[in-house]
Amino acid sequence: MSNIRFEQIEGKSLGFYVLVAGLGILVLAALGSMYYMEHHGHFVTGMSNRIVWGMPHVFALFLIVAASGALNVASISSVFGKKIYKPLSRLSGLVALSLLAGGLMVLVLDLGRPDRLIVAMTEYNFKSIFAWNIILYNGFFVIVAIYLWMMFERRMNKFSQKLGMVAFVWRLVLTTGTGSIFGLLVARHTYDAMIMAPKFVVMSFSFGLAFYLLILMASYKWTDRKLGDIIVNRLANLLGVFVAAVLYFAIVFHLGNIYLAENNNVEMILFSMDSIYTNLFWYGQIILGSIVPLILIYHPATKGNRSILGLASMLVIIGGFIQMYVLIIGGQAYPLEMFPGKEILEGYGGIVSYTPSLPEIILGVGGIALALIAVTFLIKFLPFLPESLADEVSNPHHKS
Repeated sequence: MSNIRFEQIEGKSLGFYVLVAGLGILVLAALGSMYYMEHHGHFVTGMSNRIVWGMPHVFALFLIVAASGALNVASISSVFGKKIYKPLSRLSGLVALSLLAGGLMVLVLDLGRPDRLIVAMTEYNFKSIFAWNIILYNGFFVIVAIYLWMMFERRMNKFSQKLGMVAFVWRLVLTTGTGSIFGLLVARHTYDAMIMAPKFVVMSFSFGLAFYLLILMASYKWTDRKLGDIIVNRLANLLGVFVAAVLYFAIVFHLGNIYLAENNNVEMILFSMDSIYTNLFWYGQIILGSIVPLILIYHPATKGNRSILGLASMLVIIGGFIQMYVLIIGGQAYPLEMFPGKEILEGYGGIVSYTPSLPEIILGVGGIALALIAVTFLIKFLPFLPESLADEVSNPHHKS
């Protein structure tokens, strides 16, 4: 792999400036939406005293979970010793940090009072999983930043494997902590299950790799650099495994809830009746986000086609977002059991409706735009991308 050379992209084309301008406009629109919601209050959103985590939280947690998984490519190289992935490690770390920055931007700006973040950063309640997540997010930034520096600095390359192991363990803990936010909410039958922790870990592998694949293929296609089939096909197979694992955890989670008498009612109401959550779960999460991508990745007629792989990756992202929506919004829509054994006739009974407002959606999209603009700028000014990833370069044992 010694013949791998890293170079910046030129970034002088009209398409590059149009991309940056478009992403910049979305970021500015997100800031404007934040100001609008902060100035007028959250009553201008679709949130209520029943739905307190709205569309921005869906975007934020989706990006945070994907950020952890985007580092998986670098982990495969440094932790598991797969040298063919080593040239991809720099971009893996960059995508991970960028997605986390975008997710945290949405999360902070959705607080209503972003300045209150100072309280969360200076006064810790170590019994709160939210407080632990603040530590985990900050630690992820520091560890991955140092990990990237060791990749860039030739003298420090020998230490990158050890720090890669630290980063690997840290991101597993981070995603476990994010999943535990829901797994430890015992008041809600839709969340109360510690399988949420490993489920979020597997979800991160799938969402993060889908983002990484799209950015990798787009970067090489738009800069006319060679990207061999060996690396792309390996990443495609890996994506298929992760998508299947996410589907498996979804099946186990919901079958377990059906089996448990205390959770049977919520499963029947949310996922077997004609509601927005039912349709999103079956048509969006299961079919569009899981089954169709698996068919596109593994079917002989479409296997190896990069355009189809790009479509499959996009469907995984869309399906993953829908999964987070069903989990977060649908989980709150089902009423709390305020008085066990009693039926509530008015007020908090029944499934509540939620319609996200335009500012909420724009704020969330702005988080994705921030992540993408960070990647775009940094690959222009720093050598994150190998000059060539042709088969004969990335795999010395390749036979043409």
